[in-house]
Amino acid sequence: MPFPCIQKQGDTKEKQGEEINNLRIIAKKELREEASIREQCLKLLRRWIEHNEDIKNCIVDDNFLLRFLRAKKFSLPMAQQMLLKYLNFRKVFKRACYDMDYRNNMVSDLLDSGFLFASPFRDSSGRRVVVCIPRAINPHRHTSADVTKAVFITFETLIDDERNQIMGLTYIADARGIQPSYVSMWNITEFATLMKWGEHSYPVRHKVVYIMNLPPSIKYVLDFAKTRLSEKLRDRILLFESQVEVHKNVDPKVLPKEYGGEMPISEMIALWKKELMEKRQRLLSFDRMQLISDKGITTRKNNTAEDEYGIQGSFRKLEVD
Repeated sequence: MPFPCIQKQGDTKEKQGEEINNLRIIAKKELREEASIREQCLKLLRRWIEHNEDIKNCIVDDNFLLRFLRAKKFSLPMAQQMLLKYLNFRKVFKRACYDMDYRNNMVSDLLDSGFLFASPFRDSSGRRVVVCIPRAINPHRHTSADVTKAVFITFETLIDDERNQIMGLTYIADARGIQPSYVSMWNITEFATLMKWGEHSYPVRHKVVYIMNLPPSIKYVLDFAKTRLSEKLRDRILLFESQVEVHKNVDPKVLPKEYGGEMPISEMIALWKKELMEKRQRLLSFDRMQLISDKGITTRKNNTAEDEYGIQGSFRKLEVD
């Protein structure tokens, strides 16, 4: 299988060759990926899916299966478990994970408002940069399901590019202006499940999360969210008090003009929507996949969502420490 094409307009063949070779090096170093291992794992994973009576209509092309193999560094049993958890996650959170159409009225509204989009530029590590501006959410208009759907459409679109499967993603979030009304949109049990299950179910390499301008009154939400995440991911969440501090870690050129870059948010959103359009049918085709039973998923014995998280209710009842 050829390595993912990374051709860009204006690139010379020599430049393209250098980038492809760099991807190979990173894939081998970080993911243990080599051609022979990749082909063997793909063959075995397809055979396992074919004989698994709990899985129906699963997509089995290289791109889709490599998401899980790369996320689990080509450990076949772990990739199988992640695929089962992914299908189960989509089943449990069907409102957010099915009909992933960016043209959905509420999702389109969130996109146009600048809530979440990918910068067209890669950072110094070769990663796509996902920009999040939560204050663009209207808690009186948008629901938690709308927000979650927008997030998963973003994930699915980006990881359909094999470069992003290998390099991972960088996140920039501007938390300025978040009000308690934003927080009360979420049921606390659902939020906790989304955080914990999402990390273990979605084959996304979250490399670093930069958060700036977080209001002190909302910090307890981040602290709570981090308790649902693995230590590895918690350590990758970095807080900054200003845009200037972010620029010390991220080249401003990859950011919108409103954050010190060169391209306005409106232009970035327009380019992002073109990417979403290209992947729209692909994402909608995922709805035919089914998980008949979750019996094959390895879980803690006698664990339920309530037992695992030990919480009920909503953020309205969560007290600030």
